Amino acid sequence: MSTISRDTLVDYLNRRLLVHDMDDFMENGLQVEGTDKVSRVALAVDASLSVFKKTFSLRCQMLLTHHGLIWGSLKTITGLDKIKIEYLIKKDLNLYSVHLPLDCHPTLGNNIKLAKLFKLKNLRAFGEYVGTTIGYAGELDKKISRNALKEKFESTLHGPVTVLPFGVDRIKTIGFVSGAASEAIHEAARRGLDCFCTGEARHQDHHLAMELGLNVMYLGHYHSETLGVKAVGKELEKKFRIKTVFIDEPTIV
Repeated sequence: MSTISRDTLVDYLNRRLLVHDMDDFMENGLQVEGTDKVSRVALAVDASLSVFKKTFSLRCQMLLTHHGLIWGSLKTITGLDKIKIEYLIKKDLNLYSVHLPLDCHPTLGNNIKLAKLFKLKNLRAFGEYVGTTIGYAGELDKKISRNALKEKFESTLHGPVTVLPFGVDRIKTIGFVSGAASEAIHEAARRGLDCFCTGEARHQDHHLAMELGLNVMYLGHYHSETLGVKAVGKELEKKFRIKTVFIDEPTIV
């Protein structure tokens, strides 16, 4: 097992994941600095205290997450923020987080990985968010029933799927935008997609999808965003010969 300097690893991740190339409401990159040598990296969707404790118990020096601790401007370090940051500092753990750049990354991102996992063809950018498209749309090899597609999502992503069944029963074209992206329902209908997939629902989505005549499938916010960090981990193992481990802590949403 190899060891790499933290700064070398952070510089590589910043460049590879294009963390400075788009606006975000989370601080992308190294959020909390720990030890300067890294041989094991933990991967997770969320920067929770339980994940921090597992990272330490697994003898990892860095945790790479999709959802970090610092959103917007951190004005105070109190309450749970103090407890979490204090734990990271005491255990000398690095926390590196990457949000929207990992959703939309063209090779390692959550959405391209979802599209490739389900073997969509004729891929095109889909899902505009603050002037940037962060998702992908494409076509299945052949039409599949709505229920069969739901079961395929559940067996592949290992989580429950909620369906708004207001479109065609036989599905060919699908759009993916991971996380909380229900606002893309309008774009999916405008583009004539058979099914739109995102992570979690809003109350108003039910009537909106029904009025637009669109199938919407909610894969679970968590389950729609595990593929990106896993892909980054595989790349780090190959490039730097360091060990990575995925910490699986699903949420209900």
